[in-house]
Amino acid sequence: MESWKKRDTGITVRIVICLSILAFLYIVFITVLAYFGLGFFPIVLISAVFILGQWFFSDRLVLWSTGAKIVTKEQYGSLHSMVENIVSNNNLPKPKIAVVNNRIPNAFATGKGHRSSVVAVTTGLLEILEPDELEGVLAHELTHIKNRDVMVITLASLFSTIAWQMMQFGFFGGIYGAGRDRNNGSSIIIIILVSLITWIVSFLIIRAISRYREYSADRGAAQMTRKPASLANALLKISGTMHKVPPRELKHIEGYNAFFIIPAISGDALTRLFSTHPPIEKRVQKLLDMESSMRRY
Repeated sequence: MESWKKRDTGITVRIVICLSILAFLYIVFITVLAYFGLGFFPIVLISAVFILGQWFFSDRLVLWSTGAKIVTKEQYGSLHSMVENIVSNNNLPKPKIAVVNNRIPNAFATGKGHRSSVVAVTTGLLEILEPDELEGVLAHELTHIKNRDVMVITLASLFSTIAWQMMQFGFFGGIYGAGRDRNNGSSIIIIILVSLITWIVSFLIIRAISRYREYSADRGAAQMTRKPASLANALLKISGTMHKVPPRELKHIEGYNAFFIIPAISGDALTRLFSTHPPIEKRVQKLLDMESSMRRY
């Protein structure tokens, strides 16, 4: 089989390792919580319900908060036709399509599953990309939907968020309840420390998983369209255009970086280090390597 058609086993193995470490970490966290912190159960329950509710309504929340509007084929015929062509050639269900009236070029996918999935693009993206490049971006977002990446990241973040809440409640509870019960105080300290470790490690691992899934979506898009160089060009265009956007404008959409094909980062090197996406240079190089591989067959 041609190398560009094969699954990237390296990325797959790294994702499995990260998820395994995360699962072990969460088991330890739950065990400690069950042993020392039964009194915190309402906090855990409320946090879990909140997070799962957020996931359940994620598609509507993201569309509303970004100003994305669902568009019909009559409004954006060529955009709909391009998506229909990709999904029909790859045996995928067609998602809803949305457009964001924003000059910053970007795209994202959201939704719990195939039935609620939405692919959104900004008007800025439609203005700067050629058809082949836009096709690559759409295929990238469709790969995220196919792989259920929104669900994977949300569930992976579940106990990380709970750990953060537990750390806060444990800290403030320890302050206001200090001196009441020495044993209880020791339990609170243990819960805070375990929650802190859980949150830090899971934060870093989830960022790694997110970056690996971006590579996977790039590869999936290249396999769908057989035009990896077009997606590489699109990434360079989007990145180059965003560098010209004032940081003030990027700040307004930084909260949705995990969804975007390229994050709107206006910060320093430390911000980029903790980004949900790999460096553009590495993504482009991998795509160009795939292009070279395709040309040999």
